[in-house]
Amino acid sequence: MAAQNGKDLLIKLDLTGGGQFETIAGLRATRISFNAETVDVTSLESQGGWRELLGGAGVRSASISGSGVFKDASTDERARQIFFDGEVPEFQVIIPDFGIVQGPFMITAVEYAGSHNGEATYELSMASAGVLTFTAL
Repeated sequence: MAAQNGKDLLIKLDLTGGGQFETIAGLRATRISFNAETVDVTSLESQGGWRELLGGAGVRSASISGSGVFKDASTDERARQIFFDGEVPEFQVIIPDFGIVQGPFMITAVEYAGSHNGEATYELSMASAGVLTFTAL
């Protein structure tokens, strides 16, 4: 796989609940991480004393974060509404030349910042809240 442009890693949210996904405005940096907890089933009978893990067990999760310039666009307004109403809507993460991850996420943190001689910025953090799907590009 060739090198990819970082600006092509997009976080999109469903604005209406009807599958109308739109890129969150003003983002400059985005990140998605996947995690899987392990279930240790090591016992005295484990060969050579090596740790054994139970495949397919444990909790899987994903987290998304992004930061950027506050634009006060419809996506900013929707993200604020999602956070304050405690909603768990569908999000999409577009990973260039790899695929699309889609599923329910909860916005767990929204931060706004600004300096006297600079632009207003914001940061979002989200946690998966259900089954995620992956569609290869």
